[in-house]
Amino acid sequence: MAQVIDSPRSVLIGALYIRVSTHEQDELSPDAQIRLGLEHAKANNIIVPKEFIFVESVSGRKAKNRHEFQRMIGIAKSPEHPIDVILVWKFSRFARNQEESIVYKSMLKKDHVEVISISEPLIDGPFGSLIERIIEWMDEYYSIRLSGEVLRGMKEKALRNGYQTSPCLGYEAVGHGKPYRINEAEYAMVSYIMDLYDNQNMDETAIARKCNDLGYKTKRGNPFERRTIDRILQNPFYCGIVSWNGVEFEGTHEVRISKERFDRRQRLIASRKRPMKARNVSTCKHWLSGLLKCSVCGATLSYTGNNKCPYFQCWKYAKGFHKTSVALSVKKAEEAVIAYFDQILSGADFTYVRKDEPTTDYTAAIEQIQRELSKLSTRETRIRDAYESGIDTLEEYKVNKDRLISNRLQLENKLETLQKEQEEKELNKDDVLHEIKSVNDILKNPDVSYEEKGTLIRTIVDQIVYDKESGKMYFDIIVS
Repeated sequence: MAQVIDSPRSVLIGALYIRVSTHEQDELSPDAQIRLGLEHAKANNIIVPKEFIFVESVSGRKAKNRHEFQRMIGIAKSPEHPIDVILVWKFSRFARNQEESIVYKSMLKKDHVEVISISEPLIDGPFGSLIERIIEWMDEYYSIRLSGEVLRGMKEKALRNGYQTSPCLGYEAVGHGKPYRINEAEYAMVSYIMDLYDNQNMDETAIARKCNDLGYKTKRGNPFERRTIDRILQNPFYCGIVSWNGVEFEGTHEVRISKERFDRRQRLIASRKRPMKARNVSTCKHWLSGLLKCSVCGATLSYTGNNKCPYFQCWKYAKGFHKTSVALSVKKAEEAVIAYFDQILSGADFTYVRKDEPTTDYTAAIEQIQRELSKLSTRETRIRDAYESGIDTLEEYKVNKDRLISNRLQLENKLETLQKEQEEKELNKDDVLHEIKSVNDILKNPDVSYEEKGTLIRTIVDQIVYDKESGKMYFDIIVS
């Protein structure tokens, strides 16, 4: 029995929606679906204008990703209501997700638009609606099952060292299971990006601007942005590692970047990682911008360079948040930073912490454990005296003694661990000094750009608090 379509028009206007999934080999071609759809329309007195034939090749799991589908729904629901019926080869062509199918069909029914499957005719009434829901459920189950099978197949291929990901910028697929080969034109862009970061200390945003100025485009033909540069710099594929969904293996594709250079870059990226909401160095007006903090309110000292003597000033003071002016000339700020590093390199004591590592006052912690051990010795003397005086029995003495021995062992192990960590920290101080010297040399060089200076000082300094009253700066040194 044919479906009854409620429409005020004597002649029904139909739309034909054709969708083909690339992974389904047994379905009808678009041409075949169009032919059968038009035949069905003619047999049922439905006119399908050419502009109402919508064709696309895309997965049906998410309706929002199907542009032709969305365009068809928009036309059907427009104020003119030009469509009475939408014809599909199967209900699965309309939607693979039962929830979305119900939503879109309900939306269309409000405007008296029916969805009809050519190959799955339904009878009228509640039983026909039930059959339609069963078909939709089976389509969704098939789609989920197919997705799982595809994923398992891809993982199996990855475990056999097969390439699953699309070629990244600089590479192209060959096919037939062969490793990706280098695309020289694209790889020149990749090399340019890596050289700017590795050798010229340029941050990702500045690199993106450079690439766009040169007219470079991404793999998809889009302009470069910070996150695009990030992905290139952190992609292990360029040093020979193929990674997909938790599976990693050594690829057989041509590689021009050594593993050592890649690892060194990852350490640089970690050391230059900005905190949330921190400004990018390339957007700052000075290499100290964002690092100098007000001792009164903790706000950033903003750079003002519109006169002969540029200076830093607390932006909250400038806005009237507090009465005390916390200002410092740029020249004095630069000289103070360099002087502080010179003092450190000349032997002055300093403290530092490592990124993502909890700070530990080793001296205080060691002294605390030593006090606990001293108290333990006193308790040991007391329980021995209690036994010798006949207050405690031999069994009570043994229990107390074993408990104190256990406590002593725990404290001694903890003490040994802290002392080793303290020794290692002192040994690592030479590496920190080497980093400070490298940065200090760059800061003193007038030929180095402020972007490079700003990037490098952030690898060793988290913030600098300026106390206007005492005229002192307090440095938080954090190293990777």
